[in-house]
Amino acid sequence: MNEYTDLEALSQCAFDDMARVRPVLDKIADKWTILILIVICPKPSRFNEIKRRLDGITHKALADALKRLERNGLVTRTVLPTQPIGVEYAITPLGHSLRQPFEALCTWAAANGPIVEAAAQRYDGSTGRR
Repeated sequence: MNEYTDLEALSQCAFDDMARVRPVLDKIADKWTILILIVICPKPSRFNEIKRRLDGITHKALADALKRLERNGLVTRTVLPTQPIGVEYAITPLGHSLRQPFEALCTWAAANGPIVEAAAQRYDGSTGRR
């Protein structure tokens, strides 16, 4: 019974803070943000290195995401004095503070991916959807 009371209290707090929480979550909970931050967390990386590691991301999607992350203070962009000019992206302390929750989310996804996929297949099979 206490577990449900705690969950209700947490849910109420989240609901009460929704006006502040939602805009922040909109900035970090999209398709690529978590993966980009995971790639650059250990060390700064150049654009093409990030793109190679994120198989499937388009040039435009990565450029837009990196600009958004820089704008929101999660990533820094440094122009390197190389020929041709290179650009390197690094995670900021604010971005690094997301490491633990993102790692937990990725661990959960890896552990539960097959369960989620099986549930989707069962649902699709029972409704005739694909």
